[in-house]
Amino acid sequence: MGVAISPGILAFWRGGNSVSKTYEEINEKIKARKAVVCTAEEVVDLVRKKGVDKVAEEVDVITTGTFGAMCSSGAFLNFGHSTPPIRMTNILLNDVQAYGGLAAVDTYIGATQMTEDPEKGYGGAHVIEDLIKGKDIHLHAWGPGTDCYVRKDIDTYISLEDMNEAYLYNPRNSYQNYGVATNTSDKTIHTYMGKLLPRMKNASYSSAGQLSPLLNDPHCDVIGIGTRIFLGGGEGYVSWQGTQFKTNVEEVNGVPVAGARTLAVIGDMKQMDPYFVRGLDIHGYGISLALGIGIPLPVLNKGVVKRASLSDDELFAEMVDYSLPSGRVPMARYSYAQLRSGKIEYDGKTIRTSSMSSYAGAKKVAAQLKDWIESGEFLLNAPSLMLPREGAVKPLNVREARRCAER
Repeated sequence: MGVAISPGILAFWRGGNSVSKTYEEINEKIKARKAVVCTAEEVVDLVRKKGVDKVAEEVDVITTGTFGAMCSSGAFLNFGHSTPPIRMTNILLNDVQAYGGLAAVDTYIGATQMTEDPEKGYGGAHVIEDLIKGKDIHLHAWGPGTDCYVRKDIDTYISLEDMNEAYLYNPRNSYQNYGVATNTSDKTIHTYMGKLLPRMKNASYSSAGQLSPLLNDPHCDVIGIGTRIFLGGGEGYVSWQGTQFKTNVEEVNGVPVAGARTLAVIGDMKQMDPYFVRGLDIHGYGISLALGIGIPLPVLNKGVVKRASLSDDELFAEMVDYSLPSGRVPMARYSYAQLRSGKIEYDGKTIRTSSMSSYAGAKKVAAQLKDWIESGEFLLNAPSLMLPREGAVKPLNVREARRCAER
């Protein structure tokens, strides 16, 4: 459960720093197009030149960004009623199964849902991308037929413009940090972290590092439920803590070194830009959705700047062996500067590194959000509820199936 907080208290950082600005003051400057906005990447250099105190005085908003695969994503869609009406219980969109357990013409399509033929390399993420591109989508749906929904079958084409509502609702996005994947076995393996070559010939990571939203606000001191964000090229909101949200993770420089906090987010697909929403076919794994997310951090005090000033050489991730089915134990720890250099060293071995997320894309997200704020188009929204201060993830308790005893 989140922690309720009053608008006045939001001006204070929990670490005890004095107040320098409020949301209201910052938004007034945005409306007047006088707000000073920097990306998190720019803040790193500014702090080195001027120091935290000076930057906190001069800068009003820091923009962050990430652009990578976010499997736990999907979209709620409403098709509207046909004549005669139908209650859809089995729904295919471009041959991808959508969920039929909602109201008559509502559905949810998951990003990782695939067509029956996996060789097509097409799934829910591609349906979402195609809708945002303005393409027509083949809708084929069936229902049982009832007195009030007499139709049993519908076969037609729809577009995003045809729909009443279409919005992304993603249960787990913007992972705070993630493990670096490698493979110690003697065979190539295919994972959601990409192709991992045998005997640690490569390692894959997935983070925007110094630009990543939750690495710049590691304890969610300003990001909360109701925070307005950049989502897929449009406006979105943080709707809840993400699934698998946890806080009991070791930290270096006040930032977790392994997967920790996550965000559930929501946004209108009709505002989105297909550049920032792309279906992926990850060979040997399946379908995912590449998504651009940017979160503005209001400079309420110098604590916000201090946390956002950490550079790639001060942010770390742990390498784990993805060939072990029984669990992933940290093997070593590397900074994002090391990972982004293209190679790391482990036990005398040089390992090539590559990123599953796009740093160039993350820079575009942060820059676009900066432009919106500077032009007065995007105001900051104070959270209505803060995210949990503590969270832990339980493993699945697999129980042996038992037959009911005969009576």
